[in-house]
Amino acid sequence: MKLAKVSLLPRRRQRAVVPSAGWWVVVLPLALMLSSDYKLRSRDVDQAVSGSADLTVLVEIAIYGGAALYLHYRFRLRPPARRPTGLLLAAWAFAGYVALTALWSPYPALGVVRGVQLLITMTVIYTVATRAQPRDLHRLAHTFIVIVLLSVVIGVVHPFPRTAHTQDRFNWLYVHPVIAGVYLAVAVLLVISYLVRRERPEHRLWPPVVYLGALAVLSGALVATGTRGAALGCAAGLIVLLATARGPHGRADVIVLGAAVAVLAVLAFSDAIMAFVARGETTDKLLSLNSRTDLWELAMSAYAEEPVFGRGLGASRGLFLDDIGLGGGHNAFINALVDNGAVGAAIFAVLLVVLGFVLLLLCRYRPLRPDAGLLLGLLGCFLVDSMTTEGLATPANVSGIWLLIMVAWTETLRRQARVLDAPPPADAAPADAVPPTVAEPEHATAAR
Repeated sequence: MKLAKVSLLPRRRQRAVVPSAGWWVVVLPLALMLSSDYKLRSRDVDQAVSGSADLTVLVEIAIYGGAALYLHYRFRLRPPARRPTGLLLAAWAFAGYVALTALWSPYPALGVVRGVQLLITMTVIYTVATRAQPRDLHRLAHTFIVIVLLSVVIGVVHPFPRTAHTQDRFNWLYVHPVIAGVYLAVAVLLVISYLVRRERPEHRLWPPVVYLGALAVLSGALVATGTRGAALGCAAGLIVLLATARGPHGRADVIVLGAAVAVLAVLAFSDAIMAFVARGETTDKLLSLNSRTDLWELAMSAYAEEPVFGRGLGASRGLFLDDIGLGGGHNAFINALVDNGAVGAAIFAVLLVVLGFVLLLLCRYRPLRPDAGLLLGLLGCFLVDSMTTEGLATPANVSGIWLLIMVAWTETLRRQARVLDAPPPADAAPADAVPPTVAEPEHATAAR
């Protein structure tokens, strides 16, 4: 005869575990990113703006089309039943307007393709934002780290032919060292974020020694790329991450460790640092930021001709080829002005400001602070890197896609914040942190 168990403690209410959104949260964003950046061949910028499509371009277009078809088949996408948040509205406004500018681009084939790719990317991101959980984004982040580590291995084992400008700079496949530097900077910040987090350590999927090994490989590869913008962006992002992800303790760590590291670097590695910054270039090249200041003068002249609505998506890729031999604005904000005009640049700025503001608000929640601090660090990295490269304001590249991934990640954290703000029911156990597997689903209200 079995005796019934008797407990004098109040019965703890069981929480409903919200299932993972699925593998597509990891695969679709990374597939779009890799198909746009990873190339097995190299071709000149003038071939890209001419609208000619080879097998690599067709494969890239097919991957974007496959992502759109999968979302339609899986979720039967339709207009949202609930009003999107201000952050999602800003992201949709940016994507919609940039795609619209393809209608008056001087390179219509390139503009239309990039515009459609941006709309597909935004559709993927919106689906992630409204259906995924934070742990899905942590899986995406770890998969991204693995991909970058494998890419470094490929670059070491089988170096691809390099151009005269990238002869002494590390990369892999036919990925330009500037793009490779962005991949490495993002991966470094992700690894450091998982190493330093004491709140919610369950988000670490690997032992600390694995993160330390990955950090050593990624940091060395980042320096080897010779990409000064990505390295400076990574340093700025690291400061922001440490200052926000751990609250007041993190800010104290930044002051103490930052001062010690700066003194050590100046005393022990000053020659190596100067060699990295100079990169063998003349004083004139350094003063012009490798001809970027000359390019920006031409860009502002082009902007003055179409100041309101811009010259159209992709225009900056070919406007300056004859004059200076460079494609793109090599600055995200100048590129936005030239291609999208004052209207598009203003929408782009609003998106960045709203994203940063929401993340700062989320830092007030201690359980959410590690993720919010990570995203603020990534935002700081991209903003600094955008001073010398245009990727953040353009479609179909690692910077632009990661910006939208950060929007989706922020939306998943916002749902967690609503759970934390909800008043506890009368029969609930004493309040504690929200478990990593629990979050408010899109069409339901969870109570803490």
